[in-house]
Amino acid sequence: MSEQQSESPAQLADGSAPSTPDDLFRMLEDLGIETDTMHHPPVFTVDEAKALRGELSGGHTKNLFLRNKKGRMWLVVCLEDRDIDLKQLGERMESGRLSFGSADRLMTYLGVIPGAVTPFSLLNDRTGAVTAVLDKGMLESFARLNFHPLDNAMTTGIAPGDLVRFVEATGHTPVHLDFD
Repeated sequence: MSEQQSESPAQLADGSAPSTPDDLFRMLEDLGIETDTMHHPPVFTVDEAKALRGELSGGHTKNLFLRNKKGRMWLVVCLEDRDIDLKQLGERMESGRLSFGSADRLMTYLGVIPGAVTPFSLLNDRTGAVTAVLDKGMLESFARLNFHPLDNAMTTGIAPGDLVRFVEATGHTPVHLDFD
Protein backbone atom coordinates (compact mmCIF):
# COMPACT_ATOMS: atom_id res chain seq x y z
CA MET A 1 0.00 0.00 0.00
CA SER A 2 1.38 3.41 -0.87
CA GLU A 3 1.86 6.13 1.74
CA GLN A 4 -0.89 8.17 0.10
CA GLN A 5 -3.35 5.27 0.35
CA SER A 6 -2.52 4.58 4.00
CA GLU A 7 -2.82 8.25 5.03
CA SER A 8 -6.17 9.00 3.44
CA PRO A 9 -9.30 6.87 3.70
CA ALA A 10 -10.60 5.29 0.52
CA GLN A 11 -13.14 7.31 -1.43
CA LEU A 12 -15.55 6.29 -4.13
CA ALA A 13 -16.16 8.22 -7.34
CA ASP A 14 -19.02 10.12 -5.66
CA GLY A 15 -16.75 11.16 -2.75
CA SER A 16 -18.33 8.83 -0.18
CA ALA A 17 -16.63 6.06 1.77
CA PRO A 18 -17.00 2.47 0.52
CA SER A 19 -19.67 0.30 2.10
CA THR A 20 -18.60 -2.25 4.68
CA PRO A 21 -19.63 -5.91 4.91
CA ASP A 22 -22.06 -4.88 7.68
CA ASP A 23 -23.64 -2.33 5.31
CA LEU A 24 -23.98 -5.09 2.71
CA PHE A 25 -25.54 -7.54 5.17
CA ARG A 26 -28.06 -4.86 6.28
CA MET A 27 -29.04 -4.23 2.66
CA LEU A 28 -29.45 -7.95 1.99
CA GLU A 29 -31.58 -8.28 5.13
CA ASP A 30 -33.69 -5.25 4.12
CA LEU A 31 -34.27 -6.93 0.74
CA GLY A 32 -35.33 -10.15 2.49
CA ILE A 33 -32.41 -12.05 0.94
CA GLU A 34 -31.11 -15.01 2.91
CA THR A 35 -27.38 -15.67 2.87
CA ASP A 36 -24.89 -17.71 4.83
CA THR A 37 -21.35 -16.53 5.49
CA MET A 38 -18.20 -18.34 6.53
CA HIS A 39 -14.98 -16.72 7.76
CA HIS A 40 -11.55 -17.89 6.58
CA PRO A 41 -8.04 -16.55 6.03
CA PRO A 42 -7.90 -13.93 3.24
CA VAL A 43 -7.67 -15.36 -0.29
CA PHE A 44 -6.58 -13.44 -3.36
CA THR A 45 -6.86 -15.95 -6.21
CA VAL A 46 -9.18 -18.71 -7.40
CA ASP A 47 -6.47 -21.28 -6.63
CA GLU A 48 -6.15 -20.04 -3.04
CA ALA A 49 -9.92 -20.20 -2.63
CA LYS A 50 -10.04 -23.74 -4.02
CA ALA A 51 -7.39 -24.89 -1.53
CA LEU A 52 -9.20 -23.35 1.42
CA ARG A 53 -12.88 -24.00 0.86
CA GLY A 54 -13.00 -27.75 1.35
CA GLU A 55 -16.53 -28.93 0.74
CA LEU A 56 -18.28 -25.55 0.59
CA SER A 57 -21.26 -26.30 -1.63
CA GLY A 58 -22.55 -24.23 -4.51
CA GLY A 59 -21.06 -22.50 -7.52
CA HIS A 60 -17.67 -20.90 -7.13
CA THR A 61 -16.81 -17.89 -9.21
CA LYS A 62 -14.26 -15.47 -10.46
CA ASN A 63 -14.97 -11.79 -10.81
CA LEU A 64 -13.13 -9.71 -13.39
CA PHE A 65 -13.03 -5.91 -13.23
CA LEU A 66 -12.41 -4.80 -16.81
CA ARG A 67 -12.15 -1.56 -18.75
CA ASN A 68 -11.70 -0.48 -22.33
CA LYS A 69 -9.63 2.34 -23.85
CA LYS A 70 -12.58 4.74 -23.60
CA GLY A 71 -12.79 4.20 -19.83
CA ARG A 72 -16.01 2.14 -19.80
CA MET A 73 -15.97 -0.53 -17.10
CA TRP A 74 -17.46 -3.97 -16.60
CA LEU A 75 -17.67 -6.42 -13.73
CA VAL A 76 -17.75 -9.89 -15.28
CA VAL A 77 -18.97 -12.58 -12.87
CA CYS A 78 -18.56 -16.16 -14.08
CA LEU A 79 -17.84 -19.68 -12.94
CA GLU A 80 -14.30 -20.00 -11.65
CA ASP A 81 -13.17 -22.53 -14.27
CA ARG A 82 -14.25 -20.54 -17.30
CA ASP A 83 -11.43 -19.77 -19.71
CA ILE A 84 -11.86 -16.09 -20.52
CA ASP A 85 -10.26 -14.70 -23.66
CA LEU A 86 -10.41 -10.92 -23.23
CA LYS A 87 -10.19 -10.28 -26.97
CA GLN A 88 -13.11 -12.60 -27.69
CA LEU A 89 -15.07 -11.26 -24.72
CA GLY A 90 -14.56 -7.69 -25.95
CA GLU A 91 -15.91 -8.68 -29.36
CA ARG A 92 -18.95 -10.40 -27.84
CA MET A 93 -19.73 -7.41 -25.64
CA GLU A 94 -18.95 -4.95 -28.46
CA SER A 95 -16.70 -3.10 -26.04
CA GLY A 96 -13.48 -3.01 -28.01
CA ARG A 97 -10.24 -4.15 -26.48
CA LEU A 98 -10.53 -4.99 -22.78
CA SER A 99 -7.92 -4.93 -20.05
CA PHE A 100 -8.01 -5.31 -16.29
CA GLY A 101 -8.84 -2.20 -14.30
CA SER A 102 -6.17 -0.90 -11.93
CA ALA A 103 -6.34 -1.32 -8.16
CA ASP A 104 -6.98 2.44 -7.81
CA ARG A 105 -9.85 2.34 -10.32
CA LEU A 106 -11.23 -0.76 -8.58
CA MET A 107 -11.29 1.06 -5.23
CA THR A 108 -12.74 4.24 -6.76
CA TYR A 109 -15.65 2.52 -8.49
CA LEU A 110 -16.28 -0.71 -6.56
CA GLY A 111 -14.74 0.08 -3.16
CA VAL A 112 -12.74 -3.14 -2.83
CA ILE A 113 -9.14 -4.30 -3.13
CA PRO A 114 -7.85 -6.85 -5.65
CA GLY A 115 -8.78 -10.30 -4.38
CA ALA A 116 -12.08 -9.06 -2.94
CA VAL A 117 -13.83 -8.31 -6.24
CA THR A 118 -17.44 -9.44 -6.06
CA PRO A 119 -20.87 -8.62 -7.49
CA PHE A 120 -21.69 -7.35 -3.99
CA SER A 121 -19.26 -4.48 -4.68
CA LEU A 122 -21.83 -3.03 -7.12
CA LEU A 123 -23.32 -1.58 -3.92
CA ASN A 124 -20.41 0.90 -4.06
CA ASP A 125 -20.94 1.90 -7.71
CA ARG A 126 -23.33 4.70 -6.84
CA THR A 127 -22.63 6.55 -10.09
CA GLY A 128 -23.64 3.58 -12.28
CA ALA A 129 -20.29 3.58 -14.08
CA VAL A 130 -19.81 -0.21 -14.09
CA THR A 131 -21.83 -2.63 -16.23
CA ALA A 132 -22.58 -5.95 -14.51
CA VAL A 133 -22.14 -9.05 -16.70
CA LEU A 134 -23.39 -12.33 -15.21
CA ASP A 135 -22.61 -15.81 -16.51
CA LYS A 136 -25.95 -17.24 -17.66
CA GLY A 137 -24.76 -20.81 -17.01
CA MET A 138 -23.69 -19.87 -13.48
CA LEU A 139 -27.18 -18.57 -12.74
CA GLU A 140 -28.86 -21.68 -14.16
CA SER A 141 -26.59 -24.42 -12.78
CA PHE A 142 -26.46 -23.91 -9.02
CA ALA A 143 -28.86 -23.45 -6.12
CA ARG A 144 -26.21 -21.34 -4.30
CA LEU A 145 -23.40 -19.11 -5.54
CA ASN A 146 -20.47 -18.03 -3.40
CA PHE A 147 -18.88 -14.58 -3.28
CA HIS A 148 -16.76 -12.44 -0.97
CA PRO A 149 -18.97 -9.97 0.91
CA LEU A 150 -16.63 -6.99 0.22
CA ASP A 151 -13.93 -8.75 2.26
CA ASN A 152 -11.76 -11.61 1.00
CA ALA A 153 -11.63 -13.19 4.48
CA MET A 154 -15.27 -14.26 4.16
CA THR A 155 -17.43 -16.12 1.67
CA THR A 156 -21.19 -15.60 1.41
CA GLY A 157 -23.61 -17.98 -0.29
CA ILE A 158 -26.66 -16.57 -2.07
CA ALA A 159 -29.36 -17.99 -4.37
CA PRO A 160 -28.88 -16.98 -8.04
CA GLY A 161 -32.25 -15.25 -8.26
CA ASP A 162 -31.44 -13.29 -5.12
CA LEU A 163 -28.09 -12.28 -6.61
CA VAL A 164 -29.89 -10.83 -9.63
CA ARG A 165 -32.38 -9.09 -7.33
CA PHE A 166 -29.49 -7.60 -5.32
CA VAL A 167 -27.71 -6.35 -8.47
CA GLU A 168 -30.93 -4.72 -9.66
CA ALA A 169 -31.48 -3.14 -6.22
CA THR A 170 -28.09 -1.41 -6.60
CA GLY A 171 -29.44 0.31 -9.72
CA HIS A 172 -27.67 -1.95 -12.23
CA THR A 173 -29.34 -3.95 -14.97
CA PRO A 174 -27.21 -7.08 -15.36
CA VAL A 175 -26.28 -8.39 -18.76
CA HIS A 176 -26.72 -12.19 -18.88
CA LEU A 177 -23.98 -13.63 -21.09
CA ASP A 178 -23.74 -17.23 -22.27
CA PHE A 179 -20.14 -18.36 -21.70
CA ASP A 180 -20.82 -21.95 -22.91
